[in-house]
Parts: sequence; C-alpha cells; structure tokens
Amino acid sequence: MHASTGFWRRMPTLGDRWSPTENSFGLMRQVMACVVILAHCWPIGFAEGNPGDSWTSGQTDIGFFALFGLISCSGYLNADSGVRITAKSFAKRRFLRIFPGWWASLIVTALVIAPLVALYENGTLRGFWTHPDGPFSYITTNVGASMAQFPISGLLAHVPYARMVGGPSAFAGSLWTLHYEFGCYVVIGVLIATGWLRRSPRIVLWLTLAAFAVVLVDLLRADSWTIRPVPHGAIGPYPIIGSLAFNWTVYFGWLFLLGATARLYMHRIPMHGAVAAVVAVVLALSAWRGGYLVIGPPAYTYLMVYVAVALPPRLHRYARKRDYSFGIYIYGFAVQQVLALVGGARYGIVAYIALSFAGTLVLAAASWHFVERPALRLKNVSLRQVLRSRLDRRSPPTDADSAVPPATVALPNETP
Repeated sequence: MHASTGFWRRMPTLGDRWSPTENSFGLMRQVMACVVILAHCWPIGFAEGNPGDSWTSGQTDIGFFALFGLISCSGYLNADSGVRITAKSFAKRRFLRIFPGWWASLIVTALVIAPLVALYENGTLRGFWTHPDGPFSYITTNVGASMAQFPISGLLAHVPYARMVGGPSAFAGSLWTLHYEFGCYVVIGVLIATGWLRRSPRIVLWLTLAAFAVVLVDLLRADSWTIRPVPHGAIGPYPIIGSLAFNWTVYFGWLFLLGATARLYMHRIPMHGAVAAVVAVVLALSAWRGGYLVIGPPAYTYLMVYVAVALPPRLHRYARKRDYSFGIYIYGFAVQQVLALVGGARYGIVAYIALSFAGTLVLAAASWHFVERPALRLKNVSLRQVLRSRLDRRSPPTDADSAVPPATVALPNETP
C-alpha cells in the first residue's frame, strides 16, 4: 500500500509536462478536422451514415468522436490563454481567430461557389440572386455565429445528402456547431473579466459537475445505456449566437469545461502511460458496451491532453506556422457537396475521400495564408497604434524631425 502510494506521488503531473509552446495540440486539431472530413464522405457522397455508429450501438460515430475532441482541446487551450491574458485581449484574439476567416468563407461560398453550382445545375443565374434564401441573405443571416441559413437559392436539391435531408441541402452543414463553440468563448471571457478564472477555478469545476449531473440524469432515465444526448428543447435566441438546443449546449459545454478543468487543475492530474492505457480501455468499453455518454468525455479529454504532452518533441512544432484546422472546418462540407454534384463519388469511396481532402486543403491553405494568419498578426496591435502610425505617415516632417541628433553628428575623420 505504501509502495503504490509512493509510486502515485512520484508520478509526473500534467503541470510538470505542460508547456504552452511545446505541445502537439496543433497537430491533433488538424488530424481531428481531417477525421470530420473523412466521416462526412459517406453521407455527402453516398447518402449513408457516418461510420462507427453501428460499432458503438448508436452512441457516437467517428465524426462526433473527432468533433468532441476538438471541443475538449478548445476548452483546454482557451483556459490556458485565459489565465495569462486580459479579457480584452482574449476577446480580441478570439475575434481575430474566428471571424475574418468565417466572413471570408461566407463570401467565397455565396458569391463564388454557389453561382458556379447554379450554372452547373440550371445553366443560368436567373433567379439565383433574387431568391429569398439567396447568396446575400446567406451572408447577412450568418454574419454572426448563429449559422441560421444553410441552403442557398434552392441549390443542391438532388445530391446524395439532399436525399437524407429531403430537399435543398447545406453548403456548410458542419458549421451547425459554431455558435456552441462561440458560446463557450463567452463563458470563458466572463470568467476572465471577473477574475474568477484565475482566483476561483472551483467555479469552473462546479460548472463542469453541474453539466455532468444533467448528462448523468439523462442516462439514468433512459431505457438503454447506449443513447446519444437527449433532446430538451431550445434556449435563446441570444445576440450573435442565436438559438441553441439545450442538450447540445450542455454536452458541448461539458466537453469544453472538461478541457478547461484539466488546464486549471493540471498539477493534480497524473500524466503517465499506464494511466492513459487504463483510461483508453475504459473509453473503448464504454463505446462498445454502453455508458459512453458519461464515461467517454472525461476519458477522452484525459487521452487528448496526454497525447498533446507525450508525443515526440519534433511533432510539437507541427501546425504552428500552418494551422489549417479552421479552414478545413469551414470549407470541407462545401467541397464535398460540389464533388458529389459533379459525380466525384462515381469513382468509389477511396477516390472520393482523396478528392475531398485535396479540394479542402487547397481552400484551407488559401484561407490560412491570405486571411487567418494576416488577421492573427493584429492580435498584439492596438487600434491606437494603428491610428498613430497612419497619422505619423500623413503628417509632414518638421525641422525637428529632420534634424540629426547632436550625438550622432560625425566630424571629419571621426567615427560616429
């Protein structure tokens, strides 16, 4: 007993192994974003369900599995950022990370991709621009984070995915989760502004336990332990993020808070391969036999954080200079819909997967290099600095500006 207790105490913690600049979260985010693209190949290209649903008795599939990992990682990273910067800086960084790329994707989708789809389907743009759910409505309706309009001008009504939804289908169907993610940012922002995130991390722990209680009650009331989040109606609408389904608000919020809790209590969480192996077995058993709804998220969060600090150092720098994860998220669905429209699925699932990744990565790379990265360069630049710089450039130089300081004046045969 004493020996095992001593081993447990000597075990390194997450706090011992964590470094904000040396971790593999960037790699993991891109991998999980690609897994979402992979999962969507079946419903978008072939009108079939995401793989994994039957393996887990309907509890989850590989698409949701990747999505849950992205949200959990986001909770950890946003909490890590929140304990080091001000609320104003946090809000600015979140805005620059999300909205420039998001707005660019709305414009590209509505004014470039959708017109090409209209020409392909109808041979004309007649009625395209004036449709009640037309491209301009798509942009203005979705300019916040609510993503309230998915189709554009009645297009994509005959692709495989349309057979599943029964009519004109989405250009960016995967973005239904955006307003949940943004809502989580708002919660963290409030905790930073009030100082509670640094001074009272127990508040995050209590919020996490409250969300867990709702999920646990749902599982205990269910006829089977192999269930998905139980619907409870909608909440809202709220400014910017619109209306939210209560069950997904709780479930996604729980995943986000689990990641945040792991960061805030990092010095109490053991990080060891033996623990990770046991947690992986528990996660697999819950997905296979039942109880994944309550067991899966905390187990999954632990494994995500463990992998982030345990992968070889050479992988830590991956995606730091080229983070295509958000671009993959915002463009993947549209690329896959267009491929299905032009018959890309006729070559089989392997070819369709390859084409999906190729097309998505082209747009994701363009988004990162031309929109997202330039926007992020402004995160440490204040509006006052920008205005002052512009005023300085416009102001004519004075005699004092053009004079050489006496200390730098060099006399003949002297060095300055």
